[in-house]
Amino acid sequence: MKAMHPVRATLAAALLFAAAGALAQSGFKKADGVLVDAAGMTVYTFDKDTVGSGKSACNEGCAKMWPPVPVSDERVASPYSVVTRHDGMKQLAYKGKPLYLFAKDGKPGERKGDKVKDVWHVVTD
Repeated sequence: MKAMHPVRATLAAALLFAAAGALAQSGFKKADGVLVDAAGMTVYTFDKDTVGSGKSACNEGCAKMWPPVPVSDERVASPYSVVTRHDGMKQLAYKGKPLYLFAKDGKPGERKGDKVKDVWHVVTD
């Protein structure tokens, strides 16, 4: 196997460290391959949300089953961003997609919302 050039190795390590720092800064982390919040609850994305649109397609009744992940501090680091919901609430987004919890996930690590109606998905990258 060919060794990585030292400068590239240093850059790769710095990028990994920065990504890990952004996750930790936001209170989110990877657990068993999926993104979870500070309480260990799985977070999801919704296929009907448009990347980078700055808004959520899950409102009213939808948001009762799929509570938006709230943001208390709008100063988030990439790959996170903030979207403003139709009701004015600030919601956390990951790589331009708003993040949600699932009301039927009762304890940390549950993933009952993954692939619901083929439009809800856990965040894996």
